Amino acid sequence: MFTDEAQEPVSIRSAWRTSQQSAQDSIGCQTRAVHSAEAEVQTLSTAVSWTQTQPHDEAQELLLQPAADRLDPPGLKAFLQRVEDTVIRELDRNGRSHAFDEFQVNWEDQSQPVSCLHCLQHPSAQERGLHVTSVSWSCTGSVIACAFGRTDDGDWITEPSCVCTWNLDRRGLNPKQADLVIDVATAVTALCCHPQQPALIAGGLYSGEVVVWDTSRTQDPVLVQTGMSADSHREPVYQVAWVPLQKAGEFGVLSACSGGRVLLWTGDLNEGRFVLNAAYALVPQQVPHSSYVSFKARGSSTVGVTSLALSPWDPDTFLVGSEGGLLLRCSFSSQTPAAVPSEGHNVTLRAPAVFVFRPRSGPVHSIHCSPFHRNLFVSAGTDGRAHLHSLLQADPLLSLRVSDSSVFQVQWSPSRPLVFAAAAAQGEVHIFDLGRRSLRPAATIEQGGADQAATCLAFNSQNSHLLALGRTNGTVCIWQLSHDLTEQSPREISQLEQIANQVAA
Repeated sequence: MFTDEAQEPVSIRSAWRTSQQSAQDSIGCQTRAVHSAEAEVQTLSTAVSWTQTQPHDEAQELLLQPAADRLDPPGLKAFLQRVEDTVIRELDRNGRSHAFDEFQVNWEDQSQPVSCLHCLQHPSAQERGLHVTSVSWSCTGSVIACAFGRTDDGDWITEPSCVCTWNLDRRGLNPKQADLVIDVATAVTALCCHPQQPALIAGGLYSGEVVVWDTSRTQDPVLVQTGMSADSHREPVYQVAWVPLQKAGEFGVLSACSGGRVLLWTGDLNEGRFVLNAAYALVPQQVPHSSYVSFKARGSSTVGVTSLALSPWDPDTFLVGSEGGLLLRCSFSSQTPAAVPSEGHNVTLRAPAVFVFRPRSGPVHSIHCSPFHRNLFVSAGTDGRAHLHSLLQADPLLSLRVSDSSVFQVQWSPSRPLVFAAAAAQGEVHIFDLGRRSLRPAATIEQGGADQAATCLAFNSQNSHLLALGRTNGTVCIWQLSHDLTEQSPREISQLEQIANQVAA
């Protein structure tokens, strides 16, 4: 019995193994063949460099020596000894040379010497064909005042005109619309802003009146005026200027007319009128004796005044130019009675002339005293030249050709002692720099033409880069000047002194 039971499990295991192997054979599988490859990369890098100043052995020996014992490079000592005398001689010559005295390094970008910033117009004045007769800057340098009238021949006493002002610092400046327009019954021939009060403007009229306007009073800007009294002018007033009085802070108005009268006015603000303070009359027979007797014989009974200038250095001195070409130095303190009838003046007329300069061949349109030298002034007129004068000599120190036509105005720069500008009837404006070797203009404004004569100009004393220019076409252009025309050089004052000290040829 035990034998049969044992054999039975063996048979069962064999059967299980057989079935298990069959199952394995039925589920077998194989993956894809794995491919492999081999590759090699090789780069080549080379660098070759060398430097040599001497043969290799000599350089090593030189480096091994102490610094104090090293020899100079071959030939250097001999070269320095050979050129030593020449170099010292040239350095000494350069030290005494003045070739670069006026040279200044300008690190700013180079630009045009002049450029136009604004072209101001009053359409009503242009429609009536009015000319710009005078321009003046306010004491703040912000406002430009312009007078309109006529500079050609004709009876313009009844021709209405105006005075316009523009504030260049105002936001939204309209060049074709003035900030203030003051209507005037007759042509305005002269204009001058107050040196301390920006709202006050003095004006001279073709009718002979003198007026002061207060621009802060927009409804009625007339502050004081002379009216047509026995003391007032009877001819056109060609020049007005503010004169400091003896009391500090007070100013009078000096006016000059073609009738040979120079009058000093003080304002009576309570009455709204001028009071005559002093009166001067210019007559040929009281012109100081000189070698120009033949000139005086041609003149009339009066010396028609066409230009006037005050000395910023001497409060007693003023200069006068005339229609006949006379150029006179005058004194406010003169006590000599004028050889003319009183004509109803409440003040005694005095003869102010104390010195006569060489006369010109025609009217003297403009005079201006130097703000940097007490004895120098410049004048211009119909001869087309700008004449540089000393108060101590009758003949001019220098005469520069400006134009083939008349020169209407000359004025010194307020910042450059050797620079002045001249406005001509042909339309051009020349800016001269006496510090240059050439006497040709340093800059020229050629805008305009024969029908757009440059009648007046004015430097801005508060902003020396600005130059106002009025023309016969009724426009006032504001020009910006370059650094070279406004910045003073180190030796400029000494050069001006040398010019002033020279003797006229």
